[in-house]
Amino acid sequence: MTPALAGALRCPVCGGPLLLVGRSLRCPKAHSFDLAKEGYANLLAIQKKHAADPGDGKEMVRARRAFLSAGHYAPLMQALAELCAALLHGHMVDAGCGEGSYDRYLQDRLEDAQIVGFDLSKEAVRLAARLVPEGAFCVGGSFSAPVRDGWADLLLNIFSPFAGAEFQRMLRPGGYLVYAVPTARHLYGLKEILYATPYENEVKDTQYQGFAFVEEREATAILTLEGESVQQLFAMTPYYWNTPADGAARLAACDRLTTEIGFRYLVYRKI
Repeated sequence: MTPALAGALRCPVCGGPLLLVGRSLRCPKAHSFDLAKEGYANLLAIQKKHAADPGDGKEMVRARRAFLSAGHYAPLMQALAELCAALLHGHMVDAGCGEGSYDRYLQDRLEDAQIVGFDLSKEAVRLAARLVPEGAFCVGGSFSAPVRDGWADLLLNIFSPFAGAEFQRMLRPGGYLVYAVPTARHLYGLKEILYATPYENEVKDTQYQGFAFVEEREATAILTLEGESVQQLFAMTPYYWNTPADGAARLAACDRLTTEIGFRYLVYRKI
């Protein structure tokens, strides 16, 4: 974490600006937060911690890292990078950054971008900080975000909760929000195996207070997986926790899976 990127963060106790002093972040009121060896800080306010180990668990996070690092979602990441390149992106915030694979992809292609990411999962943030050492990562949640007012030119929200008021607060006037949601048939092939009656994802266009809709871009691809990658995909999704035992057993016996993948990137401008 560099001093410049540390300046993008705010104290989770008092909301004041943070300054990087050695291996710690400190605010004017003397609240101090040590950096872990990987370079991230825990800026989740204690009153916002509703579980002993909030966010996605280690198994899910590591499955996601293994799956994404194999390049299976590269077409979706490429579409995101192209979209971000067309928007002002010097200061980027990834709200719910996960284990950092999207940020690594973007950092490699948007060399002028300064990326700050946060997530509730300590394990995810640890992996993200190691994968993208140029960025600044911290444990934190979208509804009490650890980023100072008006710092972000561009804010990403990829399959994470929509915290409209905090997104507005972090964005500069006229800044952009890219909100990624699944297409109707995203992972439909997986659901055909897991469920007796597979269903399409709901597709809707939503207006959000304080934001003006700008455009939508859709990215889709057909994915064929074999062996361990089939189980990695399952383990990194919420379906892992919401699937009947017979569906999980059918997938366990499946050594080849073909499914559509697709993201809808919805672009909004702060007004």
